[in-house]
Amino acid sequence: MGPLGWWGRLVYRRRWLVLVLSLLTVGVSAASLLAGGQLRNVEFRDTEAGRASQLIRDEFPPVAGSPVAATSSFVLIFTSTEGLPATDPRFIDGMRTALGPLRADSRVVSVLTPDTVASASAAGLRSKDGKRALANVTVNGTTTEAEAFFPQLRALVHTDAFEVLATGNIPLNGDIDAALDRDLQRAELVSLPLAFVLLVLVFGSAAAALLTLGVGVLVIVAGLGATFALARVIDVSQYALNIVTLIGLGVAIDYSLFIVSRFREEVARGRSVEDSVAVSLATAGRAILFSGITVAIGLAGMLFYPGTFLVSLGVSGSLVVAAAVLYALTFLPALLSLLGPRVGAWRLPLPRGRSGGGIWHSIATSVMRRPVLVLVPTIALIAIAASPFTQLRLASADATILPPTIESRRGYDVLVNEFPGQGQSTVTVVARFADDPLSHRAALDDLRARLAALPNVLRVDMPLSPTGPHIALLSVRTASTAQSDEARAIVRAARAQSLEGGTVLVTGQTAFDVDAVAYLVERTPIAVGFVTLTTMLALFFLLGSVVLPLKAVAMNALSVSASFGALVWIIQQGHLANVLNFTPQSIEPSLPVIMFCIMFGLSMDYEVLLLSRIQEEYRRTGDNVAAVAMGLERSGRLITGAAAIMVGVFVAFALADVVIIKSVGIGLTIAVLLDATLVRALVVPATMRLLGRANWWAPWRLGRGLHLEPASATMDV
Repeated sequence: MGPLGWWGRLVYRRRWLVLVLSLLTVGVSAASLLAGGQLRNVEFRDTEAGRASQLIRDEFPPVAGSPVAATSSFVLIFTSTEGLPATDPRFIDGMRTALGPLRADSRVVSVLTPDTVASASAAGLRSKDGKRALANVTVNGTTTEAEAFFPQLRALVHTDAFEVLATGNIPLNGDIDAALDRDLQRAELVSLPLAFVLLVLVFGSAAAALLTLGVGVLVIVAGLGATFALARVIDVSQYALNIVTLIGLGVAIDYSLFIVSRFREEVARGRSVEDSVAVSLATAGRAILFSGITVAIGLAGMLFYPGTFLVSLGVSGSLVVAAAVLYALTFLPALLSLLGPRVGAWRLPLPRGRSGGGIWHSIATSVMRRPVLVLVPTIALIAIAASPFTQLRLASADATILPPTIESRRGYDVLVNEFPGQGQSTVTVVARFADDPLSHRAALDDLRARLAALPNVLRVDMPLSPTGPHIALLSVRTASTAQSDEARAIVRAARAQSLEGGTVLVTGQTAFDVDAVAYLVERTPIAVGFVTLTTMLALFFLLGSVVLPLKAVAMNALSVSASFGALVWIIQQGHLANVLNFTPQSIEPSLPVIMFCIMFGLSMDYEVLLLSRIQEEYRRTGDNVAAVAMGLERSGRLITGAAAIMVGVFVAFALADVVIIKSVGIGLTIAVLLDATLVRALVVPATMRLLGRANWWAPWRLGRGLHLEPASATMDV
């Protein structure tokens, strides 16, 4: 029966011990989850922009009283409810009164309004139509520190005479964090009941559905607890909790579904509970183990981007997948050992079709009669779906990742569209010397003049008091937005400048954009190569074939490419924007990497389960055509149910407010739908029919020496 069959018998005999140990791990995970931790996004450190940013922090440490002390800011936009113009004395007095409590707060460093600055600067603090005015509020502490007390400061500004909108880095970051929390809660509230309904339809039993869903919840607790524990050691992205929940809930329910379904089948055949547990782990458990390995391999691709938040997503995602496999092979079979036939209790009066569903056998047989006729148009259709990906444009996320209804986003739109100069952006140039920068005044003036002469540059500010011990900062202003091609051209041109006696570094949002894209493009071939080759090796150990792993990777590429194309069509080009409530925007640079690493592993999930079943039939009959048809028939209904549950989980995340999480949910939904329909039902049987016996080819010594034989060649997966 193999090692997993032996393990199943051991779990059955030590079921109480396994349950106690499992519950202890759940308790540890829950304690870590309740303790919480600080999650934040990590900038791309191993880039010029990252090094320059760190150099600025090193040379200008946040010392109290220093001109560059740790401060952050936000903006308050005032609009009179009576329609008063911003220059009206009543508007000015009312605004001054509303800001009084804020000015008196010890955490506030300064509040700049049109009436407190020079007349030349006052125009920039009033809207173009003269109906609004803004206050620039500077507070003590970094943006992260200020997020904690910003709600208290915001509450100090309350007036019936004005509509007040708060925006800027502090409220925007706070609203993103709050939106991520709401997205996570909404996804759980939507996906868990939906998953329960679908599980009831698959099992026809409320007890089996609750058991499967319960394991999924425990896996989420374990994954979130591990993520917070990880955050105490390394920087973990603020998106990690959503990604962990999305991946963990999907794979945990799927894995439990296959184990419970197989166990019920074996019990129905008259096997003892011990034998049923052993056979379930030896067959379905074996496929799950390899599926978990392939998902973890995909997520490991993010480890090839050190110095970025992708590493934390890869590690935390792999941890929750490991938890899903672990609970599926320990806690779940221990519970099944206790419940036995009672796992099918609370049966609902649903129609009971025969296992496997003859429709899948008919589809496979029909496809294999005319494989070329099916394959060509199907691949052409997928290629058309993938084609928008050629128009991909990458740019870092800004306030538009939030819905237009959130206050900080509304304020951002008003600020950029209605106030002069607010649509501009700044490129920060760092002039670095071996000694005091002031001793190189002539070189700095020359650099400043050359930067000012660049296309689309409005002006270059170079404050020389203070300077760092070795650096001086030049702020290059442009009327173009930070994500624009014009701003990117300024970054590249600035980096091409020479500096007598020193070196030039460039940072700022645009520079991070340019560097992030270059960094990702440079490292992605290595990451993709690792994921692809390692996955093929794992599949070879599972299937004992050289050809099938190559075919599986090709099938995966179809699903991934089509979902990428759909993502560009929806998110970047704005189709369905009104339905899904988001603003069309460029794709965040790291998103394709996140999508590939998650999708590659999850898309391989059903391929592994299907090919494992086809392999069993082929080894039993030696007939490739019959094996494909029977494998699809025996696994079709169950895989379809599992795919429907995973789609339900992903759709819940597609409803997210934050566009990055929404994009992941949309992309994964499309990938799983394609994989479970066009790819699995049409492309897989067509290609396997064309390849014939070549599907199972492997060099004799490798095939005999490395392949791990399935536990049984006569039992369903």
